[in-house]
Amino acid sequence: METKGHQVNVHHIDESKPKELPLADLYVFGSPTRFGGPLGSMRRFIKKVSLPSGTKYAIFATHGDAVPDKKTGQMPTEEELDRWRKTIPILDEILREKGLVKVADKIFLVSGEKMKGSLQDGWQGKVEAFAARILELA
Repeated sequence: METKGHQVNVHHIDESKPKELPLADLYVFGSPTRFGGPLGSMRRFIKKVSLPSGTKYAIFATHGDAVPDKKTGQMPTEEELDRWRKTIPILDEILREKGLVKVADKIFLVSGEKMKGSLQDGWQGKVEAFAARILELA
């Protein structure tokens, strides 16, 4: 977004107060996923966020890539993946109840073999596309 001439400030939730976020035209929230949902600290932060109704936001989450079931060897269906990947829907619900307006969302996949996997190859291009989409819709 900076390469397109936009000012960007990055704030970690551990270093920010949710009721004292600086004013911005758009907020981008992101969270890793634990057991299908957002980190508890991120959920608590979002619940405490105090922004004017109508404020625009985008949201992203990291989720483990699909892996075969250890017993059957079958890959999960898209429907099953959607049921397990609840980070964005959970945070969206909280933000919408506050009157915020979503402009875009994106899931970034990590290797599914361990709890703290690496982002999959090509993630940089996906981030660039997500940023372009945000700018287009915001």
